[in-house]
Amino acid sequence: MTTQSSTEYEKYYVPEKSKLAVCATIGLILSTFGAASVMNDMTFGDGATTGSWGIFWFGLFFFSATLFGWFRMAIKENLAGLNSAQLKKSYVLGMFWFIFSEVMFFLAFFGALFYVRTLVGPWLAGEGEGGRMNHLLWEGFEYQWPMPLTPQEAVGGVANQPIANMGTFQSYEKSMAFSEAAAWYLWLPLWNTIVLLSSSFTVHIAHMGLLDGNKRKFNIWLGVTVALGMLFVALQALEYYEAYAHFGLTLNSGIYGSTFFMLTGFHGFHVIMGMTMLLIQWLRSVRGGHFTADDHFGFEASSWYWHFVDVVWVFLFLFIYIL
Repeated sequence: MTTQSSTEYEKYYVPEKSKLAVCATIGLILSTFGAASVMNDMTFGDGATTGSWGIFWFGLFFFSATLFGWFRMAIKENLAGLNSAQLKKSYVLGMFWFIFSEVMFFLAFFGALFYVRTLVGPWLAGEGEGGRMNHLLWEGFEYQWPMPLTPQEAVGGVANQPIANMGTFQSYEKSMAFSEAAAWYLWLPLWNTIVLLSSSFTVHIAHMGLLDGNKRKFNIWLGVTVALGMLFVALQALEYYEAYAHFGLTLNSGIYGSTFFMLTGFHGFHVIMGMTMLLIQWLRSVRGGHFTADDHFGFEASSWYWHFVDVVWVFLFLFIYIL
């Protein structure tokens, strides 16, 4: 039986001590706290006094600047030949776990949507074991999805509810407009689905071009992918404007408005993240001449992430707009 000596292992580059991880954590905490404060102010207070927007933007900028410096350093190390095959495998595992954490993130929101639609909604209408006390709160409320009326509105407002709360909700007219919007807003998401699925195809073509050593093909199709990502964001912004301005579908539109904007909003944010990642890879290729058929993990990781946001959108389109 032979044993492998320590000299047979390849050298593993270990970067110098750095504060970048701590700085990234601080930026992430500040941006998350700021975002939570913004949502809290939308319900209970005035953002001018809490400075929630300032905290959010500062934290986001600090986090983004830290990542920019961190990734820039990692790119320089790779170009200098410091990244061994073993280290590159650790990059792959790191990206795998990052995407897995994002899967669980969206799974939590999809779980909330399932819980509301399948369990809570029918309970509020008096169905099942959970609806036995319905007559004490909202007698006569009939559940349907999307809900054009909240249970309070169905019984004539807070004054007619035996046990009232202090929540705010839409007027009856806005609720009916929101119900009519359900038939309208399917078109923009349909176009967005076509755009995003097309971008997944174009980024694959770019990858094939890179593997074949055709940098021109890679640059062209990666640029097309970035443009399609920008088009998706623009169409979603138009959808949000129409929903808010003309159909009364807002974050205050009951549980449907909350789940709708949380799911589509966070997905839109992830699309912007993925689009930015791909844009950086495109700039690296066009201006810096980076990437070869054998060494292109930066692009490959970004393309994995892009395919991930495409898959999430397919489920969003199915469960938010269709079913």
